[in-house]
Amino acid sequence: MVIKRVGPVSCAKIAGVLYAIIGLIVGGIASLIAMVGFAASGSESSGFGAFMGVGSIIFFPILYACFGCVGTLIMAALYNVVAGMVGGVELETQ
Repeated sequence: MVIKRVGPVSCAKIAGVLYAIIGLIVGGIASLIAMVGFAASGSESSGFGAFMGVGSIIFFPILYACFGCVGTLIMAALYNVVAGMVGGVELETQ
């Protein structure tokens, strides 16, 4: 079986969702680090740490999803061009 063409938009949608999930995980980790770091400092700016923590959970998934979607869209379109020239990727299935 040889993959000669992929749908760029369908690949981009799947990648966007996957990257959003990764962004949620990274945002959660960044949130924990921000809240712990600002809480440990003991300063009055701990509200800023909480804001950064919540912002990370919202910002990172959106950022990752946008970049992942656009990047995959470009790469899938480039794959179609290159696969047309060299023949595609060969898969062996059972």
